[in-house]
Amino acid sequence: MKAYWIAFVEVEDLEEYKKYLALAPSALSAYKANILARGETFTALEGFDVNPSRAVVIEFESYEMALACYHSEAYQKACQHRKEAAKAKIIIMKGVE
Repeated sequence: MKAYWIAFVEVEDLEEYKKYLALAPSALSAYKANILARGETFTALEGFDVNPSRAVVIEFESYEMALACYHSEAYQKACQHRKEAAKAKIIIMKGVE
């Protein structure tokens, strides 16, 4: 069953965030991730203290693959830059059968 990362990101340091963007794609591709949507054009309707500057939806072949990718050494290396550059809310959820 497919699984999805859904992330809302408020970028505070664009130069540091670019370091994340340089490293994350190879970490994601190692787990056969498929980016379904990303960008700055969206509307946060409920539950946000601030309107995030970016949203991302990424598809994985399985929930286990999504979790493994997030916890992988390569993604965590990229993630260090994101954590220094931005505030994020990220969930991983199973798709519908």
